[in-house]
Amino acid sequence: MAEKILNSYETIFIVDATLDEENVTALKDKFTSLIEKNGELESVDEWGKRRLAYEIDDRTEGFYYLVNFKADGDFPKELERQYKITEGILRTIVIRKDEE
Repeated sequence: MAEKILNSYETIFIVDATLDEENVTALKDKFTSLIEKNGELESVDEWGKRRLAYEIDDRTEGFYYLVNFKADGDFPKELERQYKITEGILRTIVIRKDEE
């Protein structure tokens, strides 16, 4: 049986700053555990509360998280779907990194 090839990805997600600290942490934990279950979590970088470049849904601040991980090619679509249906997530991006 062939070994699954894992691609390197990074994702940034912004959590609504009007949520309390407990809910912000819960959202971060939800997505990091989802990534761990479906791939290899490499690093989680918490950038903290920052001003948004432009207003999103009348919000001017958000909590930024950068996550590096490895997963198979199907997982990023599921991750994006989960982002879209989760209340409190303002913006996201998932990028496949080139192998060096």
